[in-house]
Amino acid sequence: MHQLLPGHQYKIIGFSPLISPAYRQKLLSLGFLPGSPFSVVRIAPLGDPIEVKSRRVSLVLRKKDLELLMIEPIAQADASQANVVISQITANGA
Repeated sequence: MHQLLPGHQYKIIGFSPLISPAYRQKLLSLGFLPGSPFSVVRIAPLGDPIEVKSRRVSLVLRKKDLELLMIEPIAQADASQANVVISQITANGA
Protein backbone atom coordinates (compact mmCIF):
# COMPACT_ATOMS: atom_id res chain seq x y z
CA MET A 1 0.00 0.00 0.00
CA HIS A 2 1.14 3.54 -0.72
CA GLN A 3 2.10 5.73 2.19
CA LEU A 4 -0.90 7.97 2.75
CA LEU A 5 -0.20 11.64 3.38
CA PRO A 6 -2.60 14.29 4.69
CA GLY A 7 -3.81 16.67 2.00
CA HIS A 8 -3.02 14.25 -0.83
CA GLN A 9 -5.52 12.61 -3.14
CA TYR A 10 -5.71 8.98 -4.18
CA LYS A 11 -7.82 6.97 -6.60
CA ILE A 12 -9.39 3.61 -5.80
CA ILE A 13 -8.42 1.15 -8.51
CA GLY A 14 -10.01 -1.92 -6.95
CA PHE A 15 -10.38 -4.10 -3.89
CA SER A 16 -8.11 -6.75 -2.45
CA PRO A 17 -9.27 -10.34 -2.98
CA LEU A 18 -9.05 -10.68 0.82
CA ILE A 19 -11.89 -8.20 1.46
CA SER A 20 -15.11 -9.66 2.81
CA PRO A 21 -18.16 -9.25 0.56
CA ALA A 22 -20.05 -7.44 3.35
CA TYR A 23 -17.26 -4.90 3.93
CA ARG A 24 -16.82 -4.38 0.18
CA GLN A 25 -20.55 -3.72 -0.17
CA LYS A 26 -20.45 -1.25 2.74
CA LEU A 27 -17.62 0.72 1.10
CA LEU A 28 -19.41 0.67 -2.26
CA SER A 29 -22.62 1.98 -0.69
CA LEU A 30 -20.64 4.84 0.88
CA GLY A 31 -19.30 5.87 -2.52
CA PHE A 32 -15.87 4.25 -2.39
CA LEU A 33 -16.11 2.91 -5.94
CA PRO A 34 -13.31 1.84 -8.28
CA GLY A 35 -12.15 4.97 -10.10
CA SER A 36 -13.35 7.27 -7.32
CA PRO A 37 -10.97 9.78 -5.78
CA PHE A 38 -10.59 10.38 -2.07
CA SER A 39 -8.36 12.59 0.02
CA VAL A 40 -6.61 12.03 3.31
CA VAL A 41 -7.87 14.61 5.80
CA ARG A 42 -5.70 13.68 8.78
CA ILE A 43 -3.82 10.84 10.39
CA ALA A 44 -3.95 10.09 14.12
CA PRO A 45 -0.74 10.84 16.07
CA LEU A 46 0.25 7.17 16.23
CA GLY A 47 -0.63 6.63 12.55
CA ASP A 48 -3.91 4.81 13.05
CA PRO A 49 -6.80 5.49 12.32
CA ILE A 50 -6.85 7.70 9.21
CA GLU A 51 -9.62 10.13 8.24
CA VAL A 52 -10.46 10.07 4.54
CA LYS A 53 -13.03 12.01 2.54
CA SER A 54 -14.71 11.08 -0.71
CA ARG A 55 -17.27 13.12 -2.60
CA ARG A 56 -20.14 11.90 -0.44
CA VAL A 57 -18.75 10.98 2.94
CA SER A 58 -15.98 11.45 5.46
CA LEU A 59 -14.79 8.27 7.21
CA VAL A 60 -12.24 7.29 9.80
CA LEU A 61 -10.74 3.92 8.85
CA ARG A 62 -8.12 1.68 10.39
CA LYS A 63 -4.93 1.05 8.42
CA LYS A 64 -5.78 -2.65 8.12
CA ASP A 65 -9.11 -1.72 6.49
CA LEU A 66 -7.48 0.75 4.10
CA GLU A 67 -5.04 -1.98 3.08
CA LEU A 68 -8.00 -3.82 1.54
CA LEU A 69 -8.29 -1.01 -1.04
CA MET A 70 -6.03 -0.99 -4.08
CA ILE A 71 -5.16 2.66 -4.59
CA GLU A 72 -2.85 4.89 -6.58
CA PRO A 73 -1.86 8.48 -5.86
CA ILE A 74 -3.33 11.23 -7.98
CA ALA A 75 -0.44 13.41 -9.10
CA GLN A 76 -0.54 16.74 -7.30
CA ALA A 77 0.91 18.38 -10.41
CA ASP A 78 -2.14 17.27 -12.41
CA ALA A 79 -4.48 18.85 -9.88
CA SER A 80 -2.42 22.06 -9.76
CA GLN A 81 -2.29 22.28 -13.53
CA ALA A 82 -6.07 21.85 -13.76
CA ASN A 83 -6.51 24.73 -11.30
CA VAL A 84 -4.19 26.94 -13.40
CA VAL A 85 -6.20 26.20 -16.55
CA ILE A 86 -9.47 26.98 -14.77
CA SER A 87 -7.96 30.22 -13.42
CA GLN A 88 -6.82 31.23 -16.91
CA ILE A 89 -10.24 30.55 -18.39
CA THR A 90 -11.92 32.54 -15.62
CA ALA A 91 -9.45 35.43 -16.03
CA ASN A 92 -10.13 35.57 -19.78
CA GLY A 93 -13.84 35.95 -19.11
CA ALA A 94 -14.88 32.69 -20.74
